[in-house]
Amino acid sequence: MANPRAARVADQIKQIVARMIDSKLKDPRLGMVTITDVRVSGDLQHATVFYTVYGSEEDRRQSASALESAKGMIRSTVGGQLGLRLTPSIEFVLDALPETARSIEDALVAAKFHDEQVRKLAESATPVAGEDPYRKPRVLDEEVEEDVEETDEV
Repeated sequence: MANPRAARVADQIKQIVARMIDSKLKDPRLGMVTITDVRVSGDLQHATVFYTVYGSEEDRRQSASALESAKGMIRSTVGGQLGLRLTPSIEFVLDALPETARSIEDALVAAKFHDEQVRKLAESATPVAGEDPYRKPRVLDEEVEEDVEETDEV
């Protein structure tokens, strides 16, 4: 949505649909629906409305069918309030944001557990090469003095 006008229209559609779901739609199948995002095509002909539903899988299915049956009324209200020459078609898509967030949280918990195990192993570990694994350069001064002492005795 590089088009700033499309971004403004998407924001307006998001507000209109959220208000409609909150106040005008009286369908008992409609659960706790939250509009998370709206994306509008560049020519303003198509709007994709992303939503989440709080509850079980059955609540999601029922809310999806309620939104699908109210699509015509929502579209006519959006068209009336936007004042565009052509009203965009509306498509409702269940947002995968909660599942994605849950999988990220699970991965973070697994990483933290793994890091804790590595930390415990590191506490009791000893270096393979001893305490100081780095090679040290030989001290040439001591060798020179030893050589000098040996030649003096002869």
